[in-house]
This record gives sequence, structure tokens and C-alpha cells, in this order.
Amino acid sequence: MRSFRAAVLHAPHTPVSIVPVTLAALKPTDVLVRIRAAGLCHTDLEVIEGSLRYPLPIVLGHEAAGVVEQVGAAARGVKVGDHVVLSWNPHCGHCFYCDRDAPILCEQYLGEGPKALPFDGESRLSLSDGRMLQQLMFLGSFGEYCVVADQQAIPIPKEVPFDRACLIGCGVMTGVGAALNLGAIAHGDAVMVVGCGAVGLSAVQGARLAGAGTIIAVDLDPAKLELAGRLGASVGVNASSEDAIAVARRETAGRGVDVVIEAAGSSSAFRITAEAVRPGGQVIWLGKIDVNKDVSFRWGSLMQEKRIRRVSYGNARPRRDFPLLARAYLDGSLVLDELISRRIRLEEINDGFAALKRGETIRSVVMFD
Repeated sequence: MRSFRAAVLHAPHTPVSIVPVTLAALKPTDVLVRIRAAGLCHTDLEVIEGSLRYPLPIVLGHEAAGVVEQVGAAARGVKVGDHVVLSWNPHCGHCFYCDRDAPILCEQYLGEGPKALPFDGESRLSLSDGRMLQQLMFLGSFGEYCVVADQQAIPIPKEVPFDRACLIGCGVMTGVGAALNLGAIAHGDAVMVVGCGAVGLSAVQGARLAGAGTIIAVDLDPAKLELAGRLGASVGVNASSEDAIAVARRETAGRGVDVVIEAAGSSSAFRITAEAVRPGGQVIWLGKIDVNKDVSFRWGSLMQEKRIRRVSYGNARPRRDFPLLARAYLDGSLVLDELISRRIRLEEINDGFAALKRGETIRSVVMFD
């Protein structure tokens, strides 16, 4: 057995605790990864605040990169020493949804996910008193080590620094993937991105890579809008003082934009998307609110053949997309450095979440030696 430190949440609305945890023996298809960098994401914060409900105690963290230290006897596609980005969407490959090329809807993934345990239902981690530990989103990467299924550990070029690489595993994949894999953005299209955190700024870059002619970035923070401009936005809208819907129409001869990508996670942002898109245009929702809350719309804003799609992971195919994104970073077409606001130690993780809640950071990254 191996013991290491991890950030464990024992109850909602309380700080996470850095405690020793024990790892059981690896199963045949398990992979043990020494975590080198892990990003703080809003999804982790939602679990802390109780709006996203999981069994407790739980190791948080689902956006990470590291080095493979050990593999199970039947593990495939990865070897000791590989630098890997971790994926939080394992899937069975043969259910109704996997057969229809929708691994994000895999029946086993959706069925086991709320339990916060691997597909076999057996926890790999425990506390020092013997209590079983859950792992958030099949990962639990806020620890010195993380055990995952072999399909979740995706090798990437070793030239990519770990703090940049970890972002690919969630925020960057979600935002860039929404634009490139799902947005159907044609050359010269007008695109609006609502919310300029890590996901939204990645969507701005995805729209640029897709050849959008006009990219309108919407946020409440002038600094984030300025960064969006550097990453490819041609128009910035401060929603606290400007009408984003009016700007969308002004920039498109009154039609509305071709594609709106929402990455803010607020009721007002969802309403903006439906009003700002043109007839026949496409809306992609990436953000989310408490699953039990309602969002209301003006019915007329939903008419005229508009297409609205809720997306969780940018239609990710990690073994295809993670290496592509890593190479895009290396060739300079994808900017990751400027998405990192702070690099912190594991002991500073609660301060990192407080800064995230206040909107002060794009991404804080926990660095491990």
C-alpha cells in the first residue's frame, strides 16, 4: 500500500483538508499517476458549496497532468514514464450511447458517476481510519497521486509543461472543443462568447482557430475582456454597462451572431444567448447552475429555427484531441500560459478556491514537486 497527501472534502460549505490517504493495490487496468499539476475548476467549487452533490468524504480535482508511475497488468495505451493529461470521461465503448458516438452519455459513466467510484464500484482510496474515499469525476486529482483507468491517462509530448498541460484536461478541451467540434463555425462567421474564464477564453481561441470573422467576448471583468482581445476577440462587451444583445446585432447588420457559446453559468447569460443569436443560428451552453433551479426565457427568443445544445466536454475524444491541443500549444496557435493566474501549493488550495469564488482568477494551478 502507498500513502500520500490529498485534499479531501468532508462536508459541504467547509474547507478541504490536506490529509494522508492510502492507496490500495492496483487493479489490472489501473494506472497510477504522480500528479505534477492540477487546476482549480468551478465544478470543484460547486461540490464544496453543495450545489453539485456527491457522496462524502471525497478527493476533489479533475483537471490534471502528471507522470505515469505504475500500470496494471492489463493496462493498454500507456506506459511507465509517459507524461499524461487525465480525462474525466471514461466510457464502456459498447452501450447504446457509446455505439452512437456519444461517450459523454455512456450509460456506465452516467450510472456510476454520482457514486464517485470507479466503474467496478470499488474505491481505490481510504482515510487513515479505514473509511472509504470517493474520487470526484473518476479522478480525484488534488493529491500527490491519482489512480485512473488506462483509458483516462492520455500521453502527450513531454515538451509541454505540466501546469499548461493540466488545463487541456477540462477547461481548454471544453471551450476549444465547443468551437471546433460542435460550433460548425464557418470562415468569417460572427461568434459571441459569454463568460471569459478559462472555458470561455478557450472558446474564444477555438473560434479564432475555426476562422471566425468577428468574435465578441462578453464578461463583467475588464481585465478578462482585455485578455480575450489578446487571444482573438475582436469586440469586448462589459455586460455591467453595455447591452450584449445590441452589440451582437450592431456587428451583424441586425441579424444576430451565427454562434453563441455560453461559458458564464448564470441565468442572465443563458437568456442573452437566446436573444443574441440570429434566426437559424446555434447556441452552445457550457456553463451550469444548480441542477434544481429554473431558468426562464422570452418565448420569442427561442423561435425562428434556433438550435440550442447543452455540452459538457466539447465533444471530446481525448486520445485524438489532447495530443492535438498539446501540439497546438507547442506550435504557438493555442495560448495556455496566460490562462494561469496563480501557481499554488496544495496547502494553499482553500485560498485558491476563495479567489476563484471572488472571480479574481482564471485558473489557479496546484503545483506538486
